[in-house]
Amino acid sequence: MKKLAALTLSLFLTSGMALADSPKDADPQPAKSAQPAKPKAAKKAEKTSANFAAELEELRQAMQAQQEQLQMLKEELGKRDRQIDAAREEAAAANARASEATIKATEAVTSTAEVKASEATLTSHVSDLAVSNNALKSTVETVSANTSNANGQAAKSDEGPATIRYKGISITPGGFIEAATITRTRAASADINTPLTGTPFQAADLAHVTETNFTGRQSRLSLLAESKFGSATTSGYYEADFLGAGTTSNNRQSNSYVFRQRQVWGQAAFANGFIITGGQQWTLATETKKGMFNRQEDLPMVIDPQYVVGFTWARQYGARFVKNFGDHFALGFSLEAPQATIGGRGFSTVTTINSAVAPSVIVTSGATTATTGNFFINAPGASGGLYNAFDATGYTVNKAPDLIFKATVDKWGHYELFGIASFFRDRVYPCGVVGTTTGDTVPGTTVLTGACLSATPTVVSSFGARNSSATGGGVGASALWPLLHKKVDFGVKAVGGDGIGRYGSAQLADATARPNGSLALIRTAHGLGRLEWHATPKLDIYGYWGMEYAWRAGYSGYQAVTITKTTAIPATATSPAIPATTKTTISTTGIGGYGNVAANNSGCATEGVPINQFNPSNGANCAGDIRSIQQATLGFWYRFYQGSKGRMQFGIQYSYLNKDAWSGTGGVPAGGAAISPKANDNMIWTSFRYYIP
Repeated sequence: MKKLAALTLSLFLTSGMALADSPKDADPQPAKSAQPAKPKAAKKAEKTSANFAAELEELRQAMQAQQEQLQMLKEELGKRDRQIDAAREEAAAANARASEATIKATEAVTSTAEVKASEATLTSHVSDLAVSNNALKSTVETVSANTSNANGQAAKSDEGPATIRYKGISITPGGFIEAATITRTRAASADINTPLTGTPFQAADLAHVTETNFTGRQSRLSLLAESKFGSATTSGYYEADFLGAGTTSNNRQSNSYVFRQRQVWGQAAFANGFIITGGQQWTLATETKKGMFNRQEDLPMVIDPQYVVGFTWARQYGARFVKNFGDHFALGFSLEAPQATIGGRGFSTVTTINSAVAPSVIVTSGATTATTGNFFINAPGASGGLYNAFDATGYTVNKAPDLIFKATVDKWGHYELFGIASFFRDRVYPCGVVGTTTGDTVPGTTVLTGACLSATPTVVSSFGARNSSATGGGVGASALWPLLHKKVDFGVKAVGGDGIGRYGSAQLADATARPNGSLALIRTAHGLGRLEWHATPKLDIYGYWGMEYAWRAGYSGYQAVTITKTTAIPATATSPAIPATTKTTISTTGIGGYGNVAANNSGCATEGVPINQFNPSNGANCAGDIRSIQQATLGFWYRFYQGSKGRMQFGIQYSYLNKDAWSGTGGVPAGGAAISPKANDNMIWTSFRYYIP
């Protein structure tokens, strides 16, 4: 434009000078008229030059201002371009289907091309200031309209993407923060997680007090990483909460509970429908909403993280292999971490009491006591191996993983059929429980040898120790139907088998031990019925009823040997010397196992006396092996905010739990009715949660 203006000015000045020097027609006195014309023409030329110089300067300043404005608008366009790119990435990550993501990306690219074309047009027409300004404003408005998020809502400057892109990986954070309460009419000395089988009988001191606890420990954090690798979609998932307690955790001042893992797994999903997943995850036996996809588990909507009686679940290591045949049928198989839970009582033992006092006043308090048995299945955790050395039930020395097979069908509802195979092993010691009264101070004649074939069958030893194995397993099925235009979900599930009690939410025992130390698997069954009403987009109402049942596995013939020893007491001025003594009692007719018909339940209704100020009593003479445990629960969730900033919801859950134990005749007068102890509890939870968007 500067060159054009200069050229125009030069042409104008040249033509003006030429006109001034050209002769006039029919001028009779050229000499006279020419003399006064020169100074006048010069003045006119000078005036014209000054005017044009001023106009040129004004034009130059206007052009400079217009160029600055154009630069600002270009920067604004660049900013909008970046917003378009960010919106495109957000839409691609939020949309699970590749075709939809491709369409959104194409639209974003098209929008960018239009912006660049508009910029070129503005540059070529900058001479027309008014038109250029209007065109630029129109283009900026168009770009703003195109920067919408994946849901079609206008993106705001203070909102970031729901998914973070890092080196080709989409990282999506998740989780929630919770403030919760739990009230129980019979105290369990428990946080929000309810020990369902631990509901106390009347003999327990805790059964006579209520408890209300406040907690934020169920607050949860998750992280999902997804990417593409060839024909596979790879993903990794991490989920954790604070429902763990370390050896230094306390509730006095710091509420210092530990961060614990819930799920940690990696997955490769191929285009042919084959999926491989490895890591800590929900067991394949847990019901899903559709197919056998991870993160699609159909969990009860309850607040209690122990869920509800009758629900089938475990979170444990698993190597899972799934093949999807279209959208309606899938087959799966998994190898999962095993663990055995032992129930019952009365197992064969030898107890030796070393006391320094006279036989007439022998007491166990302050004495050195040693006990041996004739089998083991679990061992305490090794601190150096990072297992919990303070877990009283210990860790199973596993023989083989649990095997789980599953098939699902999705056709007007969701249906599942699965099987579990579990492998148990313990080590048996035939000479672990032996004894004799032959060497007692008071001679006796009873000799207990049992199956011990040692050369010294009356001496406790590991002679003849062997491994004993048992195979358990079971089957299960479930169905879930969407009703009333998918506003109501109704479902049922049933599972039964031997040695699978730990897969039920109540955690009934897997096995007990026979008199010789070999394992006897306990037959269990559990079931759950669910009804979930999605009344409005903000309100969900739910109800569940579940039951878990364990059969009897009682035996007789358990051995119990008690050896009490005292040291010699020298003579004094007032008493003679007392020699060392050994007193042995032997029983070979003990009853035990799980749910024995002769079990002693006579004290289940009599409150005990606390051991001290920190240890309430659980009572005495109360076997209380559980026959059935039932729970009915009702609750709701109300989401009073759900949007781009996350979700906030409030919920209340009420549960009634009833526990029935197997009847026993122990301690009952001859001819009296067997005693079947019962326990129940009423529980109310509240929860306020904020979910990360």
